[in-house]
Amino acid sequence: MKWKQLLCEKRQSVSKSASKTDLRNEFQKDYHRIICSASFRRLQDKAQVFPLDKSDFVRTRLTHSLEVASFAKSLGQTAFKYLIDNKKDEELTTEIKEKVCSILECAGLLHDIGNPPFGHFGEDSIRNWFKNNLSKIEFNKISVEKCLNEQMKKDLYNFEGNAQALRLLTKLHFLVDENGMHLTYALLNTLIKYPVSSCEINKRSGNIKDKKMGYYWAEQELFEDITTSTGATNCRYPLTFLLEAADDIAYHTADIEDAVKKGFLSYSQLLEELHSNVYIEKCADEQEQQSYKKAIDILETKYAKAKENGLPNPEFNAVQNWIIYVQGLLLYCASYGFTKNYQSIMDGTFTREVMTVSRGNALSEALGNITCKYVFKSCEICKTEITAGNIINFLLDKFVPAVVNYDTDNELSPMDKRIIYLISDNYRQSYKIYSEGKGENEKLYLRLLLVTDYICGMTDNFAKRTYQELNGII
Repeated sequence: MKWKQLLCEKRQSVSKSASKTDLRNEFQKDYHRIICSASFRRLQDKAQVFPLDKSDFVRTRLTHSLEVASFAKSLGQTAFKYLIDNKKDEELTTEIKEKVCSILECAGLLHDIGNPPFGHFGEDSIRNWFKNNLSKIEFNKISVEKCLNEQMKKDLYNFEGNAQALRLLTKLHFLVDENGMHLTYALLNTLIKYPVSSCEINKRSGNIKDKKMGYYWAEQELFEDITTSTGATNCRYPLTFLLEAADDIAYHTADIEDAVKKGFLSYSQLLEELHSNVYIEKCADEQEQQSYKKAIDILETKYAKAKENGLPNPEFNAVQNWIIYVQGLLLYCASYGFTKNYQSIMDGTFTREVMTVSRGNALSEALGNITCKYVFKSCEICKTEITAGNIINFLLDKFVPAVVNYDTDNELSPMDKRIIYLISDNYRQSYKIYSEGKGENEKLYLRLLLVTDYICGMTDNFAKRTYQELNGII
């Protein structure tokens, strides 16, 4: 792959020529489109870890995305400065570095834009609902499951926020026309973390790109156009590795801070877990082990200093300050992992996350496991997730049967007509545009996506409010 092609400025449609006084590059223009969009604003009411939380402190998808954007841009600056200074690629220039940083910043803002309400549990709920119910619903006296081709079915069974993001950005964000935000192909390709279809998922392949699906059957032609245009065919787009690392660093560190603030995890529990031989023994070599132990020493030092200064909550203060150190360390490690494996990344043969080939791997894994143990497996989160699951299951129970006969010669019941009316005009308009001239089975598939489109566009509180209103709960 070559950067001249990778930094593809192509968009889905040709817009009016920009003013000659507009000195922004094409990727800086993308940034403006993103932050001014309603889709981005809605992230302020979508959960990062704690759904429907009343605290102003914990992260939402919006604040998380801002952090990821900042980390991704920093990774681009550090990694590409090293590559340029050390002449690792003659094609690289300062101008290319600036464009790369703009793309990574935009990608950080958008990386969670397709997620449904209630975080990753919302994704799980949608997948499980279709696996359990699609065969039970009939269209023209035939099971809906039998009306769909294999990829259509697997799109629903493996529902994925990453694939939904591509759909939202290129179709559903209906402002000017049916082509979404009109973003550059280089940015869209960066966001496609898993460049495979739902039929090509292979979690045992050993290649990170096969872990999940990156696009729906409905966007297959667009996906092929994007990857052909950028030259990133049958492999990950290079900047995706840095975006993924920025995301991991942001949530691994922020989740620890939020967990301590919320009382799920204490300073002493964090320290005890970090001292566990389980993580120390996972260090690949002595250098990584020294880096890991140094991180623990710094946490203890920051606690001692906070106590010495008489701070009212030295435990939390120590954790907050330590998190800043850890973020800097992991950013360096991710940049190292990228530059060390730069050639195989550009060849499309690198198959791992860049953090796993750096001395930050054991620490990063420890933070993720600690959060899982003390937060995601806690009774409070389990109760909240049960509530979230009930809300999403109810919405799917109501909307999926209603859309099956929508836009057909079959008569809708009075109740189904009203349910269809609740779906956003923009989403229904998008369905009309993209279903025109299609066969009945494909239109049925697009109507099922119409429901997931609508639910994914909901914020946590809107989903909860809709559930309450339709159940007569005031």
